[in-house]
Order: sequence, then C-alpha cells, then structure tokens
Amino acid sequence: MSQVRNDKPFTLAGRTFESRLLVGTGKYKDMDETRDAIAASGAEIVTVAVRRTNIGQNPGEPNLLDVISPDKYTILPNTAGCFDAVEAVRTCRLARELLDGHNLIKLEVLADQKTLFPNVIETIKAAEILVKDGFDVMVYTSDDPIIARQLAEIGCIAVMPLAGLIGSGLGICNPYNLRIILEEAKVPVLVDAGVGTASDATIAMELGCEAVLLNSAIAHAQDPILMARAMKHAVEAGRLAYLAGRMPKKLYASASSPLDGLIK
Repeated sequence: MSQVRNDKPFTLAGRTFESRLLVGTGKYKDMDETRDAIAASGAEIVTVAVRRTNIGQNPGEPNLLDVISPDKYTILPNTAGCFDAVEAVRTCRLARELLDGHNLIKLEVLADQKTLFPNVIETIKAAEILVKDGFDVMVYTSDDPIIARQLAEIGCIAVMPLAGLIGSGLGICNPYNLRIILEEAKVPVLVDAGVGTASDATIAMELGCEAVLLNSAIAHAQDPILMARAMKHAVEAGRLAYLAGRMPKKLYASASSPLDGLIK
C-alpha cells in the first residue's frame, strides 16, 4: 500500500507562500485588467519582464508597480527577451537596483524567437554567474532531467521546466520527463509555460509539482478574471489530489458496493 503524502509548505528563498499559483503581468489589455486578474488568481508571487515592462526604469511612463504593489505581492523579475547569458545577467542586476536589493529572480535565456525554447547552454552560464552574485535564481528550462539536475546542483533555488512552448496553451506535453525531474528533485519544481486551461494546471499539480507559473492562459482567455479564479481553484484541487493519492487504474469495472451478502 502506498504511503500517505504529508503536505509541506511552499517555500522559496526562506519565505513561505500560501498560494502555489504564480502569475505573469504581460498581454493584458490594460493596467486595470492586469490588477483585477492577478487579484482574482490569489497569487502572491507576480513575475515581471524587466526588459518589456516599466518598473521605474522609465520615469514619466505608467509604472506597473503602481497597480501591482511590492507591499502586497512578491515581485519576481524575469529575463524574458534575453538570448544570451550576458543580457540575462545585466537584466537581473538592473532589476536588483530598481527593486532596492531584491535578489529573487526568474532566469530565462531563450534560443530563438520562433519557439522561445530555452537555450540551456546560455542558461547554465547565466545561472552560475547569478548564484555566485548572490541571487536567488528560479530557472526556466527544458524538460530534460539532466539539465534540471545540473541547474539545481549549481545552486538554483527552483527549477521550472516547460510543459509546452511559451504561450502555446498545449498543456503538459511530456509528463514522463516531468515525472523523472520530480523524482530526482532536490529543490522545488514548478511547471512554467504551456498551460492553456485549468485542467492543465491541475495535472501539473497532481504529478507533484510544487507550483505552477502561467500568464497567457489567463491573459488570453475570453474572460481573464474568470479564468484567473479557475486557475486558483485548479492549482488547489491538483495539490489536494496529489496529497490524497489517486485510485489505481483498472482495465475492467469494479462495483462500488460489495457483492457479498446480496439478497437472493
């Protein structure tokens, strides 16, 4: 009989979070929708693309932090739009300066514009520099278990394998690789990229992921606020199902009520 799983807190860089849903801030129609969707999601960690979003580097322009306050949310600067280690490291250092010494960052180094697939060679280079520089690095990566292991060994505090290509909505394309990463994990594993709807987020959590990070699935929904609420419940349901342990799959039917002692 399988062992009952005990829940454990979701902890990053010494901080514990209640919500296991992390959300992005891009692709919304305006700042008001951004604010309302993020509030509806229940997320406590909000990721921001430093190269594409004003968080103070452009005085006089609308500042995202006016609607997503660092007093309410943990801001997770990310290096979206970076295609080599040098760019990514520079972006992280800029974010730390803008956010008064903030060290928690999401590293992503992309290979090309068409797939937005991670360039794992440049990602490893950047991770090594950033960890030595005192950053708490959450890292976007491929679903290669060996690369995930290497990034954890470098000192990244969380590995974030893609479920599908960024913005694709394809869902969990390779659950088998993800399961291997989870079995070997020494740090939290979060699914990042590919989630399209609530059931995708639930599946990721049922597999044993610590959390899910998403953006497009909410921002591109016909009703982003409603989808944000759905994602909140999906992540919670998936975590509960993982802890509960699903019933075994069987080829044939099994009656819900016992057959012994039937009245004849």
